[in-house]
Amino acid sequence: MNVGHGNIVLAHHIVAIVGLDSLPVKRLIEGAKGSTKLVDATNGRRTRAVIVTESDHLILSSLEPATLAQRLTTPRDGASD
Repeated sequence: MNVGHGNIVLAHHIVAIVGLDSLPVKRLIEGAKGSTKLVDATNGRRTRAVIVTESDHLILSSLEPATLAQRLTTPRDGASD
């Protein structure tokens, strides 16, 4: 799944897509800063969504959570073959 700016995440590893509007999410990001568990895929833009993976990695995206959710649920062209 494309998470913006040419960055790809394997869809079957995604556990949750959350917005930044809650303090617990902001605490998760602060706790992961400086570790290899935080991946910044914003390309210098404002973070709008956080993707949580099975391996507890946090991926920051500049796309809205609704946009990412739509990409996750929409089948790709040729996927039905």
